[in-house]
Amino acid sequence: MASAYPRLAIDLAAPCPEPLASLFPGAVDEVRLEIGFGGGEHLVAEAIAAPQAGFIGVEPFVEGMAKAVAAISDQAIANIRLYDGDAVHLLDWLPPKSLRRVDLLYPDPWPKRRHFKRRFVNPGNLDRIARVLSPGGTFRVASDIDGYIAWTLFHLLRRDDFFWTAETADDWREPFAGWPGTRYEAKALAAGRKPTYLAFQRT
Repeated sequence: MASAYPRLAIDLAAPCPEPLASLFPGAVDEVRLEIGFGGGEHLVAEAIAAPQAGFIGVEPFVEGMAKAVAAISDQAIANIRLYDGDAVHLLDWLPPKSLRRVDLLYPDPWPKRRHFKRRFVNPGNLDRIARVLSPGGTFRVASDIDGYIAWTLFHLLRRDDFFWTAETADDWREPFAGWPGTRYEAKALAAGRKPTYLAFQRT
C-alpha cells in the first residue's frame, strides 16, 4: 500500500483532468466506474478483459483496497485508478458525461427500515450517476437481496433519464455478458440466494 497505492490513487484535491481518459498512462477509449469493489476481483478481471477501457474503482475499506492494490501490482495492470473515500465525493468531482458505465455490485442493503436512507441507491446519488454517464451509458446493479432489487427498480423506473434494458426474464436472472463473478456473489450462491442483475441505460 505504501509504495503502490499513491501512484494508483485519485486525488480529489487536484482538478479533474480533461479529458478524463488522461488519468491513465495509456490511451483508453472510455472510462468505467465500479462503486464498492470489495476485494477487487471483478474490477481486476474487467480491466484485464478490456484493456482499451480505463477503470476507476472506489472502496473505502482498507482490506479490500489492499487486496486490489496487490493484484494490480502483481499483474502490472495499467488501466485502473483507485479512490478510497466516499463515492459521492468522486461522483461530484467527475466531469459531466465522462463515464460509459457505472457498476454497483452487491451494495450494503441496509435491511432495517430505519437505515433505508443509507442505501446508495437514492434520488441524490442517481442524479449524480445520471450527470456523469454519457448518453447511452449503462448503470448496472447486482444484488442477492430481493428487497434491494425492488428498491432499486422503484427508484429507477420512475425516472425519465434511465430506462431498464431487460426484455426477457433471463435478462435479470442471468449474469451480465462476460461476467467474472465476485467473492460476495459466490457466498450468496453457496447460501442458496439467487442474485439479480439489472442494467439501466442513460437516455
